[in-house]
Amino acid sequence: MSPSRWPVRVRLTALYAAAFLAAGIALVAVTYWLVSTSLTRHIDSTPPHLASDIRLADAVQDEIDTYRAETLGTLLSWSILALVGALVVAVALGWALAGRALRPLHQVTATATRIADRSLHERIALTGPEDEIKELADTIDEMLARLDRSFDAQRRFVANASHELRTPLAVNRAMLEVAVGDPDVSDDLKRLAPRLLATSERSERLVEGLLTLARAEQQVIELAAVDVAHVAAAAVEQEQHEALEHGVTVTTDLRPAPITGSPVLIERLAANLVQNAVRHSPTGGEAIVRTGHTHAHSFLQTDNSGEVLRPTDVDGLFEPFRRGNGRASSRGVGLGLSIVRSVAHAHGGRVSAHPRRNGGLIVRVELPTHP
Repeated sequence: MSPSRWPVRVRLTALYAAAFLAAGIALVAVTYWLVSTSLTRHIDSTPPHLASDIRLADAVQDEIDTYRAETLGTLLSWSILALVGALVVAVALGWALAGRALRPLHQVTATATRIADRSLHERIALTGPEDEIKELADTIDEMLARLDRSFDAQRRFVANASHELRTPLAVNRAMLEVAVGDPDVSDDLKRLAPRLLATSERSERLVEGLLTLARAEQQVIELAAVDVAHVAAAAVEQEQHEALEHGVTVTTDLRPAPITGSPVLIERLAANLVQNAVRHSPTGGEAIVRTGHTHAHSFLQTDNSGEVLRPTDVDGLFEPFRRGNGRASSRGVGLGLSIVRSVAHAHGGRVSAHPRRNGGLIVRVELPTHP
């Protein structure tokens, strides 16, 4: 693996070690040169009283050269061993120092990840010296503040627009119902009235879904103990009539799944999941609803038969007004799984989905027992 792809801590440790090794080699070289020069200056000449005896002088010179070579060799060997030992210690210290230096960055990353998964209202608020990491944390906080304001404005707009649309839609439906009940109404209106009423009801469901979606994307404040199994059972009972009408068999495996959350939003989550499983099952198909508890999470899972989906199609299912073939369902408004995802995220949970082997979809929602 190229050094440019190493983790930052490994690269910092390598830089520390390389700098220490370069300094150590330079120190050994300078020491070796100084000792060699000193030995050469002090013992490189034959004593005057031995100069007349050539053989004795040669012997003395050989001993001097041997002593100098052994001394320099011993110095170099021990210096290299000491350098290797010190390099090992330097790598360990460099690893520890790099970890300590990167600790605030890990804190920034962990907090930013938690904020991205849960709520944009939280801030990193890193304390400490005014260094590069503090500057990075402050920049991320400013970005989060701008995103928070932008998303809040968007949610308020959706909620306000949806709320304003509810009244005229309800008035239109009431007027149609009154007109249909009038014995003097024309035959043309009698033929158009059911279609107009169906369109009005669909529009009301769309507005109600947008309102729920806007509420689900806000931070959950009102918390209470909720058993997802009970909520899922109520959702299944509510959808039994439509399931029988379209020949869909609904089976359940509901085990206790306690959580702490918003009862209203959890009911909407369960209703949308069960409704999605029933409505997208073909005639004669099946829908399975399961709940349970694992470790610190409770889960709600729906399996339904249906058309064969590609793995690349699954992510698009959570987008508003989308389903497997890219269009909103004729019996829904295309917000079901979008609301499920928003409610799960608002509770600190997660949603996963994948196609069934023989066609259909498996959707699993995991919610923390204590958010």
